[in-house]
Amino acid sequence: MPLRPCFLSHILLEEQGDQQVIFITEKDGARRIPIVIGALEALAIDRAVKAQKFPRPLTHDLFIDLLVAVGWTCREIRVVDLKEGTFFAELVLAGPDDAEAVLDCRPSDAIALMVRMPGTPLLVAEQVLAEAGS
Repeated sequence: MPLRPCFLSHILLEEQGDQQVIFITEKDGARRIPIVIGALEALAIDRAVKAQKFPRPLTHDLFIDLLVAVGWTCREIRVVDLKEGTFFAELVLAGPDDAEAVLDCRPSDAIALMVRMPGTPLLVAEQVLAEAGS
């Protein structure tokens, strides 16, 4: 499955709506995919992008703290499929002794983690960009 480097280009927050939209754009291209996400997920992404800090760790912060505590890192985020209007993502984790784990996740959670881990690559399957990209 060919993967293309992308980045989070926009977060569309509507205060009165219950569905928010994030946009992922190709780094070396013009295609952009919109992904509809929930309000809480959008808020988690937006707060991290704006570097807002909280006195206690939020769920995505806790997950990263857990990774660090057990000696794992997030190697990359992948948006790998689109079925019946639903996007599918994966976290690719790297651990001690070249261990690797690939976890199925929602794109919103993957992006919420990614924005808290600067430098983590975001890759999107070519077939997803071809189908959903504009």
